[in-house]
Amino acid sequence: MPQEKRSKCGAELERIPVVTSPLAEASATDQLIARGKAAMGVDDHLTALACFETVSQREPKFADIHNFRGLCKLMLGRPEEAIEAFDRALDLNSGYMEAHINRALVLNELGRDDEAQVSFQMGSEAAEDTITSRYPPGLGARLANMRAEIGDVYAAGGFLSEAAEEYRRACEIRPLFADIRNKLARTLIELGIVEGAVRELRSVLAINPSYTEARVNLGLALFHCGEKEEARAEWEICSRNDPDDPQVRAYLSLLDRENAEDLSVSHVA
Repeated sequence: MPQEKRSKCGAELERIPVVTSPLAEASATDQLIARGKAAMGVDDHLTALACFETVSQREPKFADIHNFRGLCKLMLGRPEEAIEAFDRALDLNSGYMEAHINRALVLNELGRDDEAQVSFQMGSEAAEDTITSRYPPGLGARLANMRAEIGDVYAAGGFLSEAAEEYRRACEIRPLFADIRNKLARTLIELGIVEGAVRELRSVLAINPSYTEARVNLGLALFHCGEKEEARAEWEICSRNDPDDPQVRAYLSLLDRENAEDLSVSHVA
């Protein structure tokens, strides 16, 4: 049975024409990106930032856009905000070489030399990974995201096997896109392929250990594998990071109830 569907920038934007084409949102977004890049090319970083902020609201998972936001904020003299934007890009794509390097440059300007060196090193490692890829960075990222979006459509319609295949194809193009690997793992859990989900999620957390959603899903996969104490360990890490997370609290309560029931049965026996 198909599952249920899951899931102003101010005066500057007044100078940007609004697209009313039947191709609609996707076309409008592409044109905003093009205008933002053009504005950057003539050092109009305020207008460029307005474009990219609007795009990021429409498409919050476009790592490239967050990188552009960071560059604009840097040129506008807002380095701390620039770092936040680069961090957002790296949350989405930990192998994003340009975002690592841009982040390192800002940290270096701020005198945070140790942090800058770490970012430079990570950028260098990401560059080595890019060399082995079939596609150049921009094209590869776009193709991977397009595959993932197709997977989202399949998943929303309940076609989980097809969704998993699209997510796999996306991961083949960009293996370090942790958010797509997490989607693949979640779909595998729903398909009952929990061992495969565990492998994917351990890979995700190796890429980004602070990815809470992936850790929650790892706990769920382990639970379905019968590894309840390992599941508890993962969820307790999540709970320490965010004690008010309702999903994690619900999973831990479930384990507590099961343990209480097991203890009751053993006493009766």
